[in-house]
Amino acid sequence: MSLTITETIEWLRDVRTEGANKVFTMYLNTDRSDPNQRGGKWKIHFKNGMRNFETYLKQSNNKEELENFLKVKKKATAFIKENEQNFQRGVIIFATADDEVWFAKCVQMRMKNEFYWQETPEIGQLIELKERYPKLGVILVQQNQIKVIDSETNRIKGTTVFELDFDTENWRVKQGPRRPTSAGAFGPNTQKDGFESRFAANIHRWYKKIAPQLDKLAKDCRWERIYLIGEADSAKELEKLMTRQIDAVVQKNMLDHEETKVLEEVLA
Repeated sequence: MSLTITETIEWLRDVRTEGANKVFTMYLNTDRSDPNQRGGKWKIHFKNGMRNFETYLKQSNNKEELENFLKVKKKATAFIKENEQNFQRGVIIFATADDEVWFAKCVQMRMKNEFYWQETPEIGQLIELKERYPKLGVILVQQNQIKVIDSETNRIKGTTVFELDFDTENWRVKQGPRRPTSAGAFGPNTQKDGFESRFAANIHRWYKKIAPQLDKLAKDCRWERIYLIGEADSAKELEKLMTRQIDAVVQKNMLDHEETKVLEEVLA
């Protein structure tokens, strides 16, 4: 299981090297919307940052430390090349030559260009990232359908959709395109009215069945915050039945919205 950003920060706090085995820290601004990044200027910043350390170590005549830096440079350069097409707003790398430390991540937050080669990692901007974009879960509920978004550092890690099976009255993970629960989905108004009545009569019992699954997801995904989004009756009922603390309830129907737009809403 990979570490969350919070766990990564705690791990890095304890990292301290000795002698020639230094820790490399890099924060790189790759935000294409930044006017200062036009023409791929991040490439220049990356090249200059690496060259400055290499030049300094050559001049200091520290052969072992230079060899260690060149190993780290090779790994960092490989990561940059492999992920260049997927760059978002920033890149973070922590690394040592002996592989005891290796953390590399493309993130959805503009970084200030910083490069360090020292005994300890510089975690300031990583802490800022964690505080601004915590590990969170967003639960979108619309009557008999529930969508769960797992997110960290403003990136969507996964999405799960649950749908109530009216024959068994059990919730199942929905596969494939989701059918809308609109008037068109029920045909004549009498069918829609019948559904509304049945939903109103059974909302507590139905949501009581799904609440433990959502609590387990929250635990397994290690969410630091939970947002619940849905129409008033559905959202309030589900909040009462879940044992995990809900940090905010947004009374709005956003089940069919793009996941990125949902994150923008809760993190605004």
